[in-house]
Amino acid sequence: MVIRGGENVYPREIEEFLYAHPDIEDVQVIGVPDERYGEELCAWIKVRAGAAPLDADAVRAYATGKLAHYKIPRYVRVVEEFPMTVTGKIRKVQMREETAKELGL
Repeated sequence: MVIRGGENVYPREIEEFLYAHPDIEDVQVIGVPDERYGEELCAWIKVRAGAAPLDADAVRAYATGKLAHYKIPRYVRVVEEFPMTVTGKIRKVQMREETAKELGL
């Protein structure tokens, strides 16, 4: 769960919504540190082969009017693969660290 400005946001809900996007193959949503809200949302997206490139604006446009404004990811990172453990689980802690470092948070 991500607590953004006092609102409880469940990443799974946003992930399930974004799976409906025709160009998204897989998505993981994480919380990253934010000075104003405590945490902010970041979506790591794997784009389908042959699909048009996605950016944060395209994802926000897709979600506007369908998701509450505080559930729309502020940051979007398009990746080829997610960091995995040796047992095949996605390492969200590593994703959070990489994103915070990349964005200077």
